[in-house]
Amino acid sequence: MFPSPRPVVASPRLLRPFAALVCILTLVGCGTITTSAPAPTPAGFQVIAGLLRQGGLTIDHIVSGDAGCDDHTLAQTAIALDASGLDQATPTRLYIYIFKNGDSFTRLRQTVDACAKTYTTNPEDFESIDASPYVVAGPGPWAAGFKAAVRVALSGAAGTGG
Repeated sequence: MFPSPRPVVASPRLLRPFAALVCILTLVGCGTITTSAPAPTPAGFQVIAGLLRQGGLTIDHIVSGDAGCDDHTLAQTAIALDASGLDQATPTRLYIYIFKNGDSFTRLRQTVDACAKTYTTNPEDFESIDASPYVVAGPGPWAAGFKAAVRVALSGAAGTGG
């Protein structure tokens, strides 16, 4: 009789290069699925506040739900705060309206201006900055450097605008 053949068993030393090759090919293959980073989405208030501070502004007296007027729809989107810094020595009240997405921004943007009439004593001094889906508004005038820092923070937080 013939001896029965022994099963061929690969040694772990021989399998390591093969396993490494499989891992490398898997990782390379995953990288070819997406060639660009996903579009940034709008950030929440914590990011906006952080960007305002990074821009050299001081924020204080933060109140969620304070739209500056009796508009209950805007109150759901609003956060009020006092801000100063850079060339804005005197703190000014800012109202940040954080809309759900670009559609709600478009639909509700004009209500911010109507609301502002209740908290702005001089309509010529009213200031606002839009970066969909956000609006920052408040009584002014705002100093140039201050306004630029608010614009940079808002634009940075807005991503692709929702």
